Amino acid sequence: MTSNIKNIFRLKPVAVEKEESPLKIVETNNNEEVTEESRKRTYHESGYRDSSRNNGNHTALSICLDAIYSKFQNEEKELADKQNKLKEPYINEQKNKETEIKGLTISLDNKEEQIKEIQQNVDTVKDKIETLKFEINDIPKNPEQYQINASKGASTKFWIGLLLLIPISLYLFTFYISTSFSAFFKTFDPNVSIMQSVLDAQAFNKAWDEGPLEGAFVTLIPFVFLGLGYLIHMFGENKNWLNYVKMFLLFVVTFVFDAILAYEIESKIYELNKTFDSPPFDLSIAFTKNQFWGIIFAGFVVYIIWGLVFDFIMKEHKEKDKIKHEQIKKQKDILVHQDRITGFEKQMEEIKNGIASIKELIIKARGRIEELQNIIDGVIIPTKEYKSYASEYVQGWITFIGEKLAVSHPVKQEMIEECKNQYNYNLNKVGANSDSQNSVYVSVL
Repeated sequence: MTSNIKNIFRLKPVAVEKEESPLKIVETNNNEEVTEESRKRTYHESGYRDSSRNNGNHTALSICLDAIYSKFQNEEKELADKQNKLKEPYINEQKNKETEIKGLTISLDNKEEQIKEIQQNVDTVKDKIETLKFEINDIPKNPEQYQINASKGASTKFWIGLLLLIPISLYLFTFYISTSFSAFFKTFDPNVSIMQSVLDAQAFNKAWDEGPLEGAFVTLIPFVFLGLGYLIHMFGENKNWLNYVKMFLLFVVTFVFDAILAYEIESKIYELNKTFDSPPFDLSIAFTKNQFWGIIFAGFVVYIIWGLVFDFIMKEHKEKDKIKHEQIKKQKDILVHQDRITGFEKQMEEIKNGIASIKELIIKARGRIEELQNIIDGVIIPTKEYKSYASEYVQGWITFIGEKLAVSHPVKQEMIEECKNQYNYNLNKVGANSDSQNSVYVSVL
C-alpha cells in the first residue's frame, strides 16, 4: 500500500507553459473527444499551477480538490456517449424490474382470483352445512321428503310405549314371583283370604328364606316369560308360515304354564276347603273355578299385552333408528364439510402469505426502479476514474512543493504528508476509495 501511494505521488517534471484557469476544461473542438492522456496531463498541470499559487498549502489543496471534483463532474456530464454507456446497465436493470413487476402483477391477480374461488367454495360448503343442519331437525317431521321409510313422530310413540311397558313389566314380575311361590312353595293358611294366598306381598323374601334354590327359581321365572315374549317379537320380524307356527307354539307354552300355576294354586285352595264328600281335585273341577281362570288371564292376558307393547316399541325403535341413522349420516357429512372448510382456510392463508410476499417484492422492485430512474436522470460519476485524475492533480501539486518551494526537506516531507492526507480524505468523501470497481457517484443535476 505504501509503495502504491508513493508511486501515485511520484514527482513529475512539468513544462509550464502560459497560465490557464484551474477549472478550465481543455477544449479544441466541441465535437472532438479529449484523449485520456491529454486529460490527465491537464489535471497534472492544473495541480502544479494551483500549488504554486497557494505555496503548496494543504488546506488550499482540500478546497482545490473539491473544485477538481466539480470540474470532473462537469466534464463527465458533457460526455453523452460515455454517460449512455454507463447508464446502459441501469436502463437494462430497470427494464428487467418492470418486466418482473408485470410478472408479479399477473401472479398477484392469479392468486387473488384463487382467493375468490376458494371463498366461493367456502361459502358453498357453509350453505351445505346449514342445509344439513336444517335437514337433521326436519327429518323426524318429514321423513318421506328424504326418502326414509319411517313414520312421523316415531320418537314420541316410542317413548309412550316404553312408559307403558315399564309398569306392565313390573306387574308381570310381581305376578309371576307371587304366583310361582304360591303354586310351588307356599303352604296356604285357612285363616287367610284367597287373594292374600294367591298374591303374597312377601313372596320374594319368603322364597329366599326357604333357600337359594327356591329364591333363584322365584326370581328368575319372570325372565322366562319375558324371553318368550322377545322370541315372539323376533319370529314376527320375518313373516312366513314357519315363524307363525313357532309363535303359536310359544303362545301355547305360555298359556299351559299359566294354566299349571293356576291349577296348582287352585288345587291347594281346594284341598284347604274340601270335605269328606268332596271328590278328588282334577281339571274338570278346576275348569269350573273362577279363581282358576282369573289366575290364567291375570297372567296370560297381561303377558299378551306386554308382548304387543314390546313389539310396538321395537318397531318404533326401528323407525326411530332409521331417522337416527340418517341424522348421524348427515352429522358425519357436516364434519367432512367442516374439514373441507379448514383445508380451504389453510389454502387461503398460504395464498395470502404469498400475496403479501408478492406485494413486498413489487414494492421493492418499484423502489429499485425509482432509484434506477434517479441514476438514469442524473449524472453518473465513475469515481474509479476520478481517482486517477485526482492523483494526477495531487502529483502536480506535490511536484511544485518538491521542485520550487524554498523550504527545508523535513518541512517539505511534512507538507507532502499533509497533502496525501487531504487527497485520501477527498477520495473517501466522494467514494473513490471503495473496493467495488463499479462504485459510482450519482448526482442529479
